Amino acid sequence: MPFNGEKQCVSEDQQSDSESSRFSESMASLSDYECSRQSFTSNSSSKSSSPTSTSPPKGVMFDDVMTAAKNLSDMTLAHEIAVNENFQLKKTALPENSLAGQVKHVVHQAFWDVLEADLSAEPPQYEYAIKLFEEIREILLSLLTPGGNRLHSQICEVLDIDLIRQQAEHNAVDIQGLASYVINTMGKICAPVRDEDIRELKATTNIVEMLRQIFRVLDLMRMDMTNFVIKNIRPHIQHNLVEYERNKFQEILEETPNALSKTTEWLKESIDEELLSETAVAPGAEHSSMPSLSPLLVLNSCYLKLLQWDYQKKVLPETLMTDGTRLKELTEKLNQLKMIACVSLITNNMMGAITEGLPELANRLKRISTVLLEGMNKETFNLKEALNSIGVQTCAEVNKALKERGSSILNAQVQANLVGQFSSLEEKDNPVCTLMDKRIQLYMKSLLCLPSAQKSLPPMPGGLDVIQQELEVLGCQYANIVNLNKQVYGPFYANIFRKLLFQDEAMGKIDASLPTS
Repeated sequence: MPFNGEKQCVSEDQQSDSESSRFSESMASLSDYECSRQSFTSNSSSKSSSPTSTSPPKGVMFDDVMTAAKNLSDMTLAHEIAVNENFQLKKTALPENSLAGQVKHVVHQAFWDVLEADLSAEPPQYEYAIKLFEEIREILLSLLTPGGNRLHSQICEVLDIDLIRQQAEHNAVDIQGLASYVINTMGKICAPVRDEDIRELKATTNIVEMLRQIFRVLDLMRMDMTNFVIKNIRPHIQHNLVEYERNKFQEILEETPNALSKTTEWLKESIDEELLSETAVAPGAEHSSMPSLSPLLVLNSCYLKLLQWDYQKKVLPETLMTDGTRLKELTEKLNQLKMIACVSLITNNMMGAITEGLPELANRLKRISTVLLEGMNKETFNLKEALNSIGVQTCAEVNKALKERGSSILNAQVQANLVGQFSSLEEKDNPVCTLMDKRIQLYMKSLLCLPSAQKSLPPMPGGLDVIQQELEVLGCQYANIVNLNKQVYGPFYANIFRKLLFQDEAMGKIDASLPTS
């Protein structure tokens, strides 16, 4: 099952397993870590669309909300591990100029200053140092893999805290020797990526700085171990994700009854549009048309709206919050591809006779557009200026090609016309942009309607050949997100459809046997 945007699209009839209890235990040990993935934590829209972000209805207790938040945290982490092959946990540092960062720095520095003073005293004071070695011992033991009994016994023997205390009473503690043993042991059990850190530790001469750096590297080693565990349990999480995520969301729904409010609005909007469309075709047929609506087609229409979603201002449906960042990034890339296709269409219409038979020129023009449109979704990006630059450079490249062929260069009027058409792409409801947008939507819709058994991709609509390769990759990423979402939340959607279409007020426990497609 492809989870990371492979070109093979996920089919909707993937089987799920019932081993979610073991899976829950795995997730419980991971959910306490802080996740630091740019596209996982930085999107405000996905955070705000959390089912627990809305005010709890009357009767919902604080403990219920906290339970729902814990379920949401576990579910989000499991989803991210499963769908993002590059997901890793990283230690997050507080901003240096923040109050919390400054306080942490001062407190830590004070501790190490006290330790240095204790060890430099006559006679030396070892209490803080012994506590550090006790903590170091526990960390080293936690990093051992099953079967490391010999090393386990050795660590306990060398870092015998009771013995070290007895030695301290007689001023006979070899702090340098203990630290050297710790560093050598770390070198035996660390990942290769930490070899350089171990070498730097061995070269450190100041004992206090050495102990300080030992803890820094041990923190990195613990994170390495956690990510190693994530990598190994990922196949199991993927295998059980559908059932696990569905059960977790059911628990959230039971603790927070309004946790599907945004999802209901999202579905209702498309249902109303579909009913309005059918009414326009056959006036007076409202009641008879309602049961004939295809929930799957309505749901696909809902998913297509996500490609034009305003992720800065609109809150995502609760059932899509775990994929909010991915959908936002996909939409931004899609907007850039659409603009490249628009530029290419205008160029071909005006200069098709010149660029025909010169694939290298077409590739060069595409590269220019891609580079100049990079970051076009940022608020500070000046799209009109970028489009104007693309027009100027396009004219320069075409003129260069004409000169190489011994032909006359473009006259000033043609160049001004080309630059002007490029610049007008920035305007709202530009006909070229509207056309390309409809064709991209058509292609994405055809991907969602693919039979699960069909392996080949649908044909590319006209005018999109220049972005075909990139669009196919994005299309499959989009289809993977949608198909997995249908598998997980299909029963919830079915229950909402029943309520909206047939005024079924029973919104109790979801029947998991309902079809998900």
